[in-house]
This record gives sequence, C-alpha cells and structure tokens, in this order.
Amino acid sequence: MKKEHIVVFTGAGMSAPSGLATFRDPDGIWSRYRVEEVATPEAWATNQEKVLEFYNLRRAQLAKVEPNEGHRAIAELEQQYKVTVVTQNVDNLHERGGSTSVLHIHGELTKARSTIDPDLVYDIGPGLLNPGDLCEKGSQLRPHVVWFGEQIFHTEQACAAIADCDIVIVAGTSLQVYPAAGMILHAPPAARRYLVDPGSPNAPEGFQHLCGSVDILLPKLTKELLAK
Repeated sequence: MKKEHIVVFTGAGMSAPSGLATFRDPDGIWSRYRVEEVATPEAWATNQEKVLEFYNLRRAQLAKVEPNEGHRAIAELEQQYKVTVVTQNVDNLHERGGSTSVLHIHGELTKARSTIDPDLVYDIGPGLLNPGDLCEKGSQLRPHVVWFGEQIFHTEQACAAIADCDIVIVAGTSLQVYPAAGMILHAPPAARRYLVDPGSPNAPEGFQHLCGSVDILLPKLTKELLAK
C-alpha cells in the first residue's frame, strides 16, 4: 500500500525551543544588526566583512544547540509516512533530528557558495567563512542563504510536494512570510491541515490549530498520526 504523504512546513518557531534566536527576538544575534547591514545583496556589496562576521556568529550559535523534541517527532513520522520537510530555516536541526528529506527554501547556514557560479556549493559545517576564502574558480565565497530581495530556492520541488500531500503540518510559523507562505495554497482540497504555533490567533481556513510550542505539541500530534 502506498504510504500517505505528509509535508511539514516550518518556520523560525520550529528552532526557537532549541535556543536559536528568531528574527524578532529582542535578545538574539539579530538584535545587534540591522537587516539592511547583513542580509541584503547591497550589504554584501558594501561590507563583505560585516556580513561574513554575522553569519559566522550564527553558525557558532547553531553549533551549540541541539534538535528539540519537535524536530525528532517530525523524523518519527517517517516510520509510517512519506515525509517531506519544507523549511524557511537555514539551520540543520531537521537533519540532525533525523529527517531525511528536507528542502531549505531560504538556504543553508552550514554551506557556502561561489559568487560567480551559484552551482558551486560547499559544505563548511560550523566553520568560519572569511574574506579571501575562494571557490575553485577564484571568486569569494558567500553564505548559501537567501537574502532579502533574492529568489527563494527549491520552489518547484516544494510546491510539487505540497500538491502531492495527504496531510500538511505547518509548524513554528504564522504563515506571514511571502512568497514562502503562499506555497501552502498548493495543498489538495482534501488534505488534512494542522497549524502548530503559539503566535497564530487565527488559523487559516481549513486548519486545525494547535496553539502552543512545537516541542510540546508536535510529539503529541505525531503519536496520534502514528496510531492511525
């Protein structure tokens, strides 16, 4: 029998219980920088050193945290379902939590890519990325992340997965970030829909809203889905 397909669409609230600061967290790394200074193509053109410093700090922070119970719960769904994770997060906590099919639509913090050939992507893990670090073609390496004003990654793959799903779980995001949030509209009308997020007072039409932290509620939802 063909396995049912679950697509899990995740945002910053997915990683917050692990200790990663969200974009709006007043005490996190982001609070020390203006977005315009570190997360735009213009910032890169103006001050590469500052941009690299910011992402080095984020990479160092990521190395100190672990996947939470929500990440592990998503991975457990693979025991019984085909699972595709579509994430807005640039961390690798889904993979470290056990998920085997993850689409990072905003890029990956632990990778760098060439500034002249976007197909040259390198896994740098928790390491530093500094001025003078070059690709094999001799150009400066940049963080493999999507900056404001750039196109997101894996759009076709993500939309195709969502269009194919039987169940969609939105976790750790209020579906306010576009164009990514618009991908959920590709879910089939018959697909069951869940929203797991503490900050979404009004769930989109058709969603069952589980209001609370992903590390507490996703394990409960996973247990229910695996019992069916």
